[in-house]
Amino acid sequence: MIRLSGLPRFFLFLALALSLGGCKTVSGWFGDKQAETETLPVDQLYAQGKMLREKGDYERASKYFQRLVARFPYGPYSEQAQLELAYAQYKTGKPEDATPAIDRFIRTYPRHQYIDYAYYLKALINFDRDVGFVSRIAGRDPSARDLAGPIQSYNDFNEVLRRFPNSRYAPDARQRMVHLRNELARYEMIVGLYYLRRGAYVSAANRGKYLIETYPQSQYDGDAVALMAASYGALGEKQLSDDARRVLEKNYPQHPYLSGDWPKKKGAWRQLNPFQGELK
Repeated sequence: MIRLSGLPRFFLFLALALSLGGCKTVSGWFGDKQAETETLPVDQLYAQGKMLREKGDYERASKYFQRLVARFPYGPYSEQAQLELAYAQYKTGKPEDATPAIDRFIRTYPRHQYIDYAYYLKALINFDRDVGFVSRIAGRDPSARDLAGPIQSYNDFNEVLRRFPNSRYAPDARQRMVHLRNELARYEMIVGLYYLRRGAYVSAANRGKYLIETYPQSQYDGDAVALMAASYGALGEKQLSDDARRVLEKNYPQHPYLSGDWPKKKGAWRQLNPFQGELK
């Protein structure tokens, strides 16, 4: 038998260090919060997650809600925890997790008392994911921009209004739709002017027409009509150009196109165009 006192001192220290490290790992695993999520009853588990969410600790709140759903997959606490989990994931900047979570909730609980909020949250996730999307097309071909996110958000907010016109979330959904409509219309104007700048007059005219038809009553309706007038004029389509001009004179008599200052006037292009330089 090898006596302990015969071991080299180095190995004694090493064995002691490993022993202490192992104890710490076990303590960390079975102590504090991780063990708590495995032992708390469902009501306390939900209360703890809600408390963390209210404090703004969305990362830890997510862990509590995730464990609640895993341990107690059925019942009112699980239903509410799934909704809370989607919100916490949204607040931690994880739309790729929040979106499928809220979609699952909508499919599973279509008659839930907070189903209007679920639809609203779904729209909000896409809204915040692509906020400022127009400004991010600077320095590149704007026609190549993927608008799937903001268009989906626009459609989702519209779904909130269609399904729940009297919901407490309806007014905010309506305001966000107005904002998105203007931003999407602004994007179409940027693309239209981009085509006009490069002599792609048919594409430019079509963008103006598409803007008016798809995003009516946006703040860029007048610019879209002016874009059509300028594009048709460049194509030699005098009748179409004159028709667009008459619409502009009747509905937007102060538009700078009518005085020959649009879109080449310095400043008019830059208000929409993220590229450097003016129209040539």
